Amino acid sequence: MKSLVALLLAAVVCIVLYRLYLTQAVPAGGGTPHQTIAVTGVKNDLLAIAQAERAYQAEHGAYASLDELRNSGSLTLSGGRDGYIYAAEPSQATFRVTATCPVSTTQPCTGYFVDQTMEVRALP
Repeated sequence: MKSLVALLLAAVVCIVLYRLYLTQAVPAGGGTPHQTIAVTGVKNDLLAIAQAERAYQAEHGAYASLDELRNSGSLTLSGGRDGYIYAAEPSQATFRVTATCPVSTTQPCTGYFVDQTMEVRALP
């Protein structure tokens, strides 16, 4: 009888741990794993564009639009990821690159931006 109770107790502990593990596997904000991967990719793309802006600025003395970055060879990124749209707002001394959510998204979506501080942040 003791072994049956011990086995039942072990099964309950395993079930509780399994449920805790599953709740932690869901990304914060309730997104799917695919959305989490897409957002990570978008953030990496923004950092790559920001690095290209820095390289262009060091060579030309000013920041550039996305087309100018592509034409100069500083940026090889062709387009957005999972429908995100990238845009650059350059000036002589600063830049801001944004990634806005696709319009056709049915799920809540967050846009992001990066500037010369190289810190990716959510759009307000």
